[in-house]
Order: sequence, then C-alpha cells, then structure tokens
Amino acid sequence: MNELTQVQKTTIDEMSQTEMCHLYRFAPSGHPYFVRGNPQADYFEKRFKELGGFTAEISKEIGWKK
Repeated sequence: MNELTQVQKTTIDEMSQTEMCHLYRFAPSGHPYFVRGNPQADYFEKRFKELGGFTAEISKEIGWKK
C-alpha cells in the first residue's frame, strides 16, 4: 500500500488554505491527494478541513483559470 512520506506530509502542512483550494480545483484527474484510500488523500482532506476547506471568498479569488 502507498504510504505517506515525511516529505509529502511536510508539503501538505506548508500549504495555505488558498493553495489547497487551487490544487483541489485544478489538479489533474488521478492526483494522489484526491484518490480515495490513499494516505496522502486522507491527510490532505484532514488538513484541508482544519483550515476551513473551500470558501466562497477563495473560490472567487482563484477563479476558474489556471
């Protein structure tokens, strides 16, 4: 099974709420942070929720263009 490495954990921990929202919106299909059952996805989701998740304000800030 795929394991969460310290590097991945640190990368996720250092992401801002806005950066996480941007990745959530624009990540390509199959990105490991969004594949259910991956430890990376579980950790990302937990951290994302702790920061407040996706807000309307952030959605307007990042828009729909990469």
